[in-house]
Amino acid sequence: MAIKQLIKRTSGWLYLNSSMGRNQLQGAGVILMLHRVLANDRAASLPHRNELCVGPQAFEHLLLWLRKHFDCVPLMEILQPNSLRSERPQVALTFDDGWRDNAVNAFALLQKHQVPASIFLSTDFIGSRQRFWWESLGETLWGSHGDKARMHLIECLRSIGKPLPVLCDDIDVQRRSLALLHYLQSLKDCDSQTLERLTDECPQDSLPQALDWHQVRAMEASGLVRFGPHGASHAILTGLDEVRLREEISRSRDALHNGCNRPLPVYCYPNGDNDERVREQVANHDYPFALGTATGLYRGAGDPLNLPRFGVSQRTARNPELLSLRIFRGARP
Repeated sequence: MAIKQLIKRTSGWLYLNSSMGRNQLQGAGVILMLHRVLANDRAASLPHRNELCVGPQAFEHLLLWLRKHFDCVPLMEILQPNSLRSERPQVALTFDDGWRDNAVNAFALLQKHQVPASIFLSTDFIGSRQRFWWESLGETLWGSHGDKARMHLIECLRSIGKPLPVLCDDIDVQRRSLALLHYLQSLKDCDSQTLERLTDECPQDSLPQALDWHQVRAMEASGLVRFGPHGASHAILTGLDEVRLREEISRSRDALHNGCNRPLPVYCYPNGDNDERVREQVANHDYPFALGTATGLYRGAGDPLNLPRFGVSQRTARNPELLSLRIFRGARP
């Protein structure tokens, strides 16, 4: 495994430092997708957190690497480029959901290195105690809230036909965390009402999971961060009927217009899920751009209502050459 990782990292480094790589990236835009920046790297490294979380050391390492190889620009500079565009490839950072740690842990590092970012808010969560099911269920099952809370949730899950796999009690931390990751992924099949009920069975965190509007406005006032909508309730838009779809998009749009001075003209689909019907409704709500989760470079072509992004995990933030390899694969026709 170590040899395979070394080959991947070396390939990524060669791509970014070769004439072929530089030619492919010239005039291109890379949009990165992040979610959370935790308080420490060890917590972010566990498999059930790794895909959505990075630690502060890994995040700072990523920012330094990006500044070395790219022009770090606001998202709109990639989507609406001016005539003074440099020959260096451009990168824009995006964060999904609106986690509180975006303000507490990420913002200071963005300021330190003067890297702009766009944060897409699931607006029902902002300034409320509403919780994201993945975080609440995952941390309760991990034991972060104690054995009593864990056993209670396990019993609730068993009662709806979702028993916890034996591997989630493995003595090895990495295997246990990986089993929990796979189990949480399997819960995505549950309907939103079931996930909400299960979340209500979990203990409340001492602090809200999401940003509040004061934090949003403070970051916006810095001039470094702008905000856009990521749904209102984080419902998967492709699963909503026409009435609920329009209401979900309208509610998130209105919240951004009420809470921000300059909301982005960019929608961000929860989980990246979209189809022709969803894209039409987003366009009808005056959004010329929308972000998905398919990988690829942005060159001004393709569907502006399904823009590609590259996801960043703790592993790729610590080893950005792996990200470079993914960009290379996404750059190929």
